[in-house]
Amino acid sequence: MSRPPLPPFTEETAKQKVRMAEDGWNSRDPEKVSLAYTPDSKWRNRAEIFEGRENIVSFLTRKWQKEIEYRLIKELWAFRENRIAVRFAYEYSDGSGNWFRAYGNENWEFDEDGLMRHRVASINDKPITSEERLFHWPLGRRPDDHPGLSDLGL
Repeated sequence: MSRPPLPPFTEETAKQKVRMAEDGWNSRDPEKVSLAYTPDSKWRNRAEIFEGRENIVSFLTRKWQKEIEYRLIKELWAFRENRIAVRFAYEYSDGSGNWFRAYGNENWEFDEDGLMRHRVASINDKPITSEERLFHWPLGRRPDDHPGLSDLGL
């Protein structure tokens, strides 16, 4: 299975890959998202370390059950050959009226078919008020005209 754009990345194709990842995660569909990763993909997400698509689906299912109203923006930070670094922010509610903005960085490594074989994510959560929220589009894909992280001063 091939998942273009394929490495080695240019700035344009790296940005495409980042937007595709953002769109996938904003779908909040664990099965669909898992298909962007190799069957044996290795992950570190915060303090959790695991590998394989089955574990990715399990992780994402748990994540989106507790992170309600999840909306994510990713931005390309750097790229080289088959690696991409991104920074991101997402907002979510815990379902009890409490809102958070999570900030983080990810390092990605892709195989020759464009599937991510390694993902390392460092993330911090900051409590915010409902009035401080910046990500207000309807659940799903971020509209093309919605500001990105740099535009929002994040």
